[in-house]
Amino acid sequence: MSTSHTPAPYVEPWLRGTHGDVPAVGRAVLHALELALDDLTKWTQGLTDAEVHAQPLGLTAISYHLKHIARSTDRILSYAEGKQLSAEQLAAMKGEQGGEETLAELLAEVEISLSDAGERVRVLATADFNTFRGVGRKQLPTSIGGALIHVADHAQRHVGQVVTTAKVLRALRG
Repeated sequence: MSTSHTPAPYVEPWLRGTHGDVPAVGRAVLHALELALDDLTKWTQGLTDAEVHAQPLGLTAISYHLKHIARSTDRILSYAEGKQLSAEQLAAMKGEQGGEETLAELLAEVEISLSDAGERVRVLATADFNTFRGVGRKQLPTSIGGALIHVADHAQRHVGQVVTTAKVLRALRG
């Protein structure tokens, strides 16, 4: 008798029953960040390092989006924590364009950033979401809750752009 192994179907993070110890809003942010990493891993699989830096049809390079997801997550959470950006964060932001990183290096940066973000979100998830937070030099108004939600939606927006660019790259291969 032969047995065939059928892989388990993919279950999105929000349906996995994880992070039950985190209040609902924080849990949703954690799930969005996990989904981002799942999708980035899936859609960049098999791309070459050159493709990751390419700009097919004038689209922004996947490398930019990967760096931007990692680094902007850190910046937005700094604002949520009531901090202003450090010199290191500002320098990293300027380094999002260009570079010669490999896909593995870029995905590792995203993974480390989102892992760190998870710890920070867990702390912020217990705060008063209506607490004022100022963003940037102009101290544009938001709140802890606004910043937390933006971390999730901002990451997802850039993941969508990675998926689109990856599909274009594969289509151009012929």
